[in-house]
Amino acid sequence: MKTLTGIPVFSGIAIGKAFLYLEDDFPEIPRYSIRKNQVEAEWKRLLRANVEAMEEVKVLHEQASREMSKEQADIFEAHLMMLEDTVFQEQIKERLKTTLQNIEWVVWSIAHELVQKLMASPDSDLRERAIDISDVSRRILSKLLSITKKSLADLSQDVILVAHDLLPSDVLTMNKDRVKGIAMDMGSRTCHTAILTRAFEIPAVLGLSTLTREINDGEKLVIDGASGVVSINPDKTALDQYEGISRQYRKKGDELLALRDLPAETTDGYRVTLKANIEVPEEAAQVSRYGAEGIGLYRSEFLLLTSGQAAEEERQYQVYRQVLEAMGTLPVTIRTMDSGGDKQLPNFQSPNEKNPLLGWRAIRFSLARPELFKTQLRAILRASVHGNARIMFPMISGIEELEQARAILEEAKDECRHKGQVYTEDIAVGSMIEIPSAAMTADILAQRSDFFSIGTNDLIQYSLAVDRGNEKVDYLAQPFHPAVLRFLKKTIDAAHKQGIKAAMCGELAGDPSATVLLLGLELDTFSMTASAIPQVKQIIRGVDLESCRVLANKALECTSYHHVTGLVAAWMADHFPPS
Repeated sequence: MKTLTGIPVFSGIAIGKAFLYLEDDFPEIPRYSIRKNQVEAEWKRLLRANVEAMEEVKVLHEQASREMSKEQADIFEAHLMMLEDTVFQEQIKERLKTTLQNIEWVVWSIAHELVQKLMASPDSDLRERAIDISDVSRRILSKLLSITKKSLADLSQDVILVAHDLLPSDVLTMNKDRVKGIAMDMGSRTCHTAILTRAFEIPAVLGLSTLTREINDGEKLVIDGASGVVSINPDKTALDQYEGISRQYRKKGDELLALRDLPAETTDGYRVTLKANIEVPEEAAQVSRYGAEGIGLYRSEFLLLTSGQAAEEERQYQVYRQVLEAMGTLPVTIRTMDSGGDKQLPNFQSPNEKNPLLGWRAIRFSLARPELFKTQLRAILRASVHGNARIMFPMISGIEELEQARAILEEAKDECRHKGQVYTEDIAVGSMIEIPSAAMTADILAQRSDFFSIGTNDLIQYSLAVDRGNEKVDYLAQPFHPAVLRFLKKTIDAAHKQGIKAAMCGELAGDPSATVLLLGLELDTFSMTASAIPQVKQIIRGVDLESCRVLANKALECTSYHHVTGLVAAWMADHFPPS
């Protein structure tokens, strides 16, 4: 047995076979001339490949119809129609006869020309068809070239997913019922892939550096998402121990769920609000299971990433409406597009930007593309009448950006009025505080904000100059750094002075080790991965506010994050001794 230690992301034990996912670029398509008497043989190769591709897609369509949404099933239905398209086949046959090139090159060249033409169209339906054509042609080419392509969406057995790195879109599209655990060479606790694994409640360990070189496909693997330990080919004794730990996790989880309907209130009556962060609309129907009092952060950009391009207004409206109706009267805070960085919006943002984390992302991108921005704002406004919607602008650096965003929101309202579309006129508008300049001018931003929400993931990385997706410097991303604590204190105080609420939607809000400190700073709302709510609530209900204030004041006097970490750990051990 061999063990590796990485960064724990979501607790739980996962035991299974490793599925090694190393996604390489599609190989170069061969190109060579053929003789006239070879045309018929090449054509028969294509027909065989087409039949194999159709059988593959039929299986996916049946699976999607059973296990996924109608929208996902419709994608495979469209792919089947393309594979059966006789016009497309005749076009290929004619090109084959006239060019006398091998069939792989003919298929690729025709598909490439079609995709380029359709992607240039202003019609969104045609652009979506281009993506389908690209997908179908690659599937046919895989058959012609005898390429066995692994697909995370097509998994038919339970696996532990092992990868060097995963894009957020990989996690969104994988078969989540079959992925029982995730282990990655790259990543950190606050990267977006980690956020998604927590949202989907998949035990995960990231930042393992060499795992993909240490393991073979199909080997037995155990992930301990709490300790960050990954065991390769464990013996029976180790497996029995992990099975016991897994049972303990399940028992503790059941006990915490009993707190669902109790208020998040300290022993001396201080009441806070616990909300959930969601990435996909389907999560909205599940968050009440954990006692969430609303959605404090709906990361709307994942809707755009999943669709492969900017979603049209009607589709966004329907999705936002779905989330709002699922939550009833409870508030839903929709963050406008926070694309950029490791969440590139296809066809709009370049993945080759030199410094994407400090570049064209979030509100900067939205302000530079006002029509795209207004499309989203109109969709949110129209959906607002179906629930309790709130709008939040990400990565605000100063009052100028906030004023520009609010001005475009007013334009979106005017356009809705002109079309006779109803919306909530006094919809609340909030600012995310995740840049040092925003924290330092929180008193100014508070005058034009209905609420604040502190995004600690970015606030920490920007305050401490630490790329949160880089495991080499992840150890420096310390939420208890004195600079971070002072930014939190300044932001919360500025909100309260202006008479507005201060929320936190970064990962720190769901960290049980930070709960008492944040209570002491008098944070009003904690928003986190839904499954983290019961444990945070348990801590809140076991302390008094005055003790938390004393702890927070002591922490603010500390000179290093080591001192703060030690102080908080000792306090927690004293008040919540290990059972």
